[in-house]
Amino acid sequence: MIDLVIRNGLVADGTGQRAEVRDVAISDGRIAGLGRVDATAAREVDAQGKVVCPGFVDIHTHYDAQVFWDPHLTPSSLYGITTVIGGNCGFTIAPLPEAASERDYLMKMLARVEAMPIESLRTGVPWDWTTFDGYLSRLDGHVGVNVGFMVGHSTLRRIAMGPDAVRRECTAAELSAMDRLLRESLDAGALGFSSSGTRAHNDADGVPVPSRHAAREEILALAATVGRTEGTVIQWNPTVAHAFTDDDVELMVDMTAIAGRSLNWNVLSVSSASLASAGDLLRAADAAKEKGGRIVAVAGASSNGSRLSLGSGFVFDVFPGWEPVMSLTLPEKIEALRDPALRAELRKNAAREDNQLRAFADWPALRVYEVISPENEQYQGRTFGEIGEEQGRDPWDVMWEIAFADGLMTRFGTDAPVLTDDDWKARAEIWPASRVVVGASDAGAHVDMIASFDYPARVLAEMVRRRALLPLEEAVRMLADAPARLYGLRGRGQLREGWAADVVVFDPRTIDVSPPAIRTDLPGGAGRLYSTPTGVEHVFVNGVETVRNGELVGGAAGQVLRSGRDTESVPTV
Repeated sequence: MIDLVIRNGLVADGTGQRAEVRDVAISDGRIAGLGRVDATAAREVDAQGKVVCPGFVDIHTHYDAQVFWDPHLTPSSLYGITTVIGGNCGFTIAPLPEAASERDYLMKMLARVEAMPIESLRTGVPWDWTTFDGYLSRLDGHVGVNVGFMVGHSTLRRIAMGPDAVRRECTAAELSAMDRLLRESLDAGALGFSSSGTRAHNDADGVPVPSRHAAREEILALAATVGRTEGTVIQWNPTVAHAFTDDDVELMVDMTAIAGRSLNWNVLSVSSASLASAGDLLRAADAAKEKGGRIVAVAGASSNGSRLSLGSGFVFDVFPGWEPVMSLTLPEKIEALRDPALRAELRKNAAREDNQLRAFADWPALRVYEVISPENEQYQGRTFGEIGEEQGRDPWDVMWEIAFADGLMTRFGTDAPVLTDDDWKARAEIWPASRVVVGASDAGAHVDMIASFDYPARVLAEMVRRRALLPLEEAVRMLADAPARLYGLRGRGQLREGWAADVVVFDPRTIDVSPPAIRTDLPGGAGRLYSTPTGVEHVFVNGVETVRNGELVGGAAGQVLRSGRDTESVPTV
């Protein structure tokens, strides 16, 4: 008997071909039939008026730690994500060094650079493995979605070099040690190698993370090793994601060419204003193609604002001249910032033309989201500009007074951008290209700052339902099959007989996001931004229903994906 039949749904199979009303039969975790299914089943789901499609694949997450205390990886799974890739940007928790002090460094680096609460990392992760195989084995049978992980450059470097990883280039012996660790991790199932050269990535001491100290030769040597394992890819964060230097392009091209593997970089932002610059960035793919490689941009699809704090210093430490003070301990930082002369210098530097993130230095426009002290409760939900106008004060001074009252832990930031029709048209022009994959959610990181996990519902609501900029079939292909094919996932990304039964059933008339709010449910009592979609009625992972009408219902149905066994090498040409 068939386990399940989903009947009468409009099936968009992930290939981009025209959707048709069909039945979908599922047995033993796989698609057993598509079309008219007359056989009886242990369970039937009536999907009349609904869309039935493959589960969505998110290739840029940082769920490496959260998977231990939240094996369903919420809220991504509620939005129809059935497969996630973690271990991006060079920051992974496998393999691990033997020394407790070195493990502590990696934990603090992850907390700083990916804004994960340190108390959650300390109490929610067992930290009882040393090898990549030990990490994956720890997860086998205990995940609610399919998960695969990269091995991170900064982690490899710290194990091989210790504290010198953030002081100098490596020796030949140290490179050999990194190469051995990389090979062992890839053989154990790592899906590839991730690294970062971006200026925004600094460790808990405010020092550039280990990968930023690597010479070009080191990076290329490790890229070459990736190409010796079946079913692997490279993930890279360039020095600046909105304007490549010639060196950026040359390095990425040489990485993909020497490995014979695809390289994806993070993150491509597309709007009507940035359409021309986005096209310039995609020319890196053309340069790679000439050398037999393949470069793919990972495009961000979120329209949420960001929530920052001067206490963590994340984002602010990228402002010119801000890094030294943002890298101080919190008590030291508070004491230093009490100096009006220092604050005046910081303000001047934030306004410089070479500040890559000047949008976050628009002080009047920054909105107060969460406060600590009772005296600040009156300001919650208001901008520094609104408060300053009411009080006849400079918004800059308002910001500091509020922040000091909260011990610099006030959460404030930008409003969600109001995307115009032209912005969505620009995305519709760029995203379907073979040089782009949609995702870049960063889910699992910056947990109280961003809520980009909602992108599948946002794409379907904005680009398909409201604006008709993309056919339903193309949107599903972009969300499911395109990322699956980039990573060479065997039997996932499409609804095809014999393939894994990762399936989403949603209502095309109501699919949408909901506003995020802080939910205090992390280990150690920390909070995170959380929301649930509307219109996602069923999610199946390997044939097991895990989500029903926005609520978790299933068990540990996910699979830990391993390179070679669950992935295949994808030609770069």
